[in-house]
Amino acid sequence: MMEVERPKIEGSIKVGERRRMGFAEWGEPGGRTFFWLHGTPGARRQIPLQARAYAAEKGFRIIGLDRPGVGASTAHRYASISEFPADLATVADSLGIDDFAVIGLSGGGPYSLATAAAFPDRVVTVGILGGVAPTVGPERIGGGAMELGVRAAPLVRVAGAPIGHVISSVLSVARPFGDTAVKLYGLTSPKADREALARPEFSAMFLNDLIFGGRRQMDAPFADILAFASDWGFQVSDIKVPVRWWHGDADHIIPFSHGEHMVALLPDAKLYPLPGDSHLSTLHMATDLIDELNAVWDVERPDKKR
Repeated sequence: MMEVERPKIEGSIKVGERRRMGFAEWGEPGGRTFFWLHGTPGARRQIPLQARAYAAEKGFRIIGLDRPGVGASTAHRYASISEFPADLATVADSLGIDDFAVIGLSGGGPYSLATAAAFPDRVVTVGILGGVAPTVGPERIGGGAMELGVRAAPLVRVAGAPIGHVISSVLSVARPFGDTAVKLYGLTSPKADREALARPEFSAMFLNDLIFGGRRQMDAPFADILAFASDWGFQVSDIKVPVRWWHGDADHIIPFSHGEHMVALLPDAKLYPLPGDSHLSTLHMATDLIDELNAVWDVERPDKKR
């Protein structure tokens, strides 16, 4: 397996009562900050290697966060997704960050939008890659992987934590077999994802994130399912922050129609269709995504660097 360089800074910060949130940082501390929120499953290192190198080259800052129940973040179930932004804001305050952008991959999408809804004065712009859409309420849309998630929610509510502990135990000894596991997963994936996972730097990033993020605890994916299957605690249509949305038109997990649905709901949003891309393969857009968000930042707050 290809070796992946460690983050520039990695640790955890106290949030809430008796809880901590894990983070990993790349790039320049004085530059514009992009919080990167991982997919489901995932952890703080689920950031493409080219985006990490781009941060150092261009002088900005990328911070990946562990959601509660994975990596260095204390296990915790939010009553709704709308409770998450307070934790992100605490991390930002602790690191001396005022304004920031948020990027969400798949399951990180709802948490990114929640942060924009809660802190429109601090969130400059949001970038979403194949994000999850609401499953209940007036803004819901059916289909995709979350259709199964909604049906599985009652079981997850009872058995999610024990299953997470078993997965963590497996991951603690899985490193020698990880490369093979990634390749086997690739064989069952659509063409675009299969080709992406065949690239050494891409598969190495995912494996590094999964092993280092999940070997301690793996409750977060199950907490995500419960959160996605419930009311989010805010209305997508109330978000005023500029949102840029990238979605593969061959996405087999979160259908492309979900991206169209969300962009239609958002007051200030633009959809970038990715022809032929599925779910994971959209990460090849990481540097283009950052360029687009920087361009929005230049328009929205040209005089504010951090």
